[in-house]
Amino acid sequence: MDMKTLRFLPLPLLLALGLVLAGCGGSSAPSVPQDAVAVVGTDTITKAEYNTLIDSAKSTYAAKKQAFPKVGTTAYKSLSDQAMTYLVQESELTQKGKQIGVTVTNADVDKRIAQIKKQYFANSESKYKTALKQQGLTEQQLRRDLFAELLSEKLYAKVTSSVKVTDADVKQYYQSHISAYRTPESRTVRHILVNSKSQADQLEAQLKHGADFAALAKKYSKDTSTAKVGGKLTISKGQTVKPFEDAAFSLKTNEISAPVHSQYGWHIIQPLGPIVPSKTTPLATVSASIKTSLLSQKKTQTMQNWVDALKKQYASKIAYQTGYAPATQTAGTTLVEPTTTG
Repeated sequence: MDMKTLRFLPLPLLLALGLVLAGCGGSSAPSVPQDAVAVVGTDTITKAEYNTLIDSAKSTYAAKKQAFPKVGTTAYKSLSDQAMTYLVQESELTQKGKQIGVTVTNADVDKRIAQIKKQYFANSESKYKTALKQQGLTEQQLRRDLFAELLSEKLYAKVTSSVKVTDADVKQYYQSHISAYRTPESRTVRHILVNSKSQADQLEAQLKHGADFAALAKKYSKDTSTAKVGGKLTISKGQTVKPFEDAAFSLKTNEISAPVHSQYGWHIIQPLGPIVPSKTTPLATVSASIKTSLLSQKKTQTMQNWVDALKKQYASKIAYQTGYAPATQTAGTTLVEPTTTG
């Protein structure tokens, strides 16, 4: 089973946008108490919270039988920066969420855990506990991860709830991308490809005297992908080299061509049926898929704009305890690497 649910996920939906909320703090940023690592707006992030996150990472490293980075190393600093970035992001989003009526309760987390147990473990408590142990997670750590996941989902739903895509939007997109919905002319042919014109001339003569085309293709054609099926293939206008295409679309059905030269060698071509006309998929057929795609794009942009505004709002409201400020704020950070088990 896919265990991606049971790992450290720092606000997955928002971080999928490649955005970071944590700022460096400004001159008007609040002071930080001694037992805290940062102050974000009206929220204080305690050293206990930070240590819990680092301990969670240690457990995961241990479960994977990997050495945890030593304090003072570049690797440890990177891990610490990721933890701080996550904690600040979570604080900002939690505070803003409350302002717009978005909260995550213990009951919400309980419900998500119940869903995980049912979906992945057939409601087996023992299998669930075993999976947690394999991932180096306690249920408390999982609950924190799920809190972040649920918060991001609820915020995304709230912020993008008013986003709409009209029929006019769909029509405009369809008309401006009409080539993507148009199928070019096509034709089923068969051919034999050889290196020399003299050999092509010999094959043409044999074919025009009743030789079996498929048999000769299997024996002589150097186009191995079609030779095994007697040289047969279906081509579309604009998708093959011009000399081949010109002959294939100008010959009569079952007519055998004279040798045709292309960059690949010499071809003998025989159309097996009429030209299938170009056709355009009607708007009604693709309207639903276009609407879904446009809605997703609009929601993503709306969410990005919201996060950008939140980033500016908190830019001067963040202060770090000495030694805890991230060296850089990088998007999409995680405390532990993703793991997948069967």
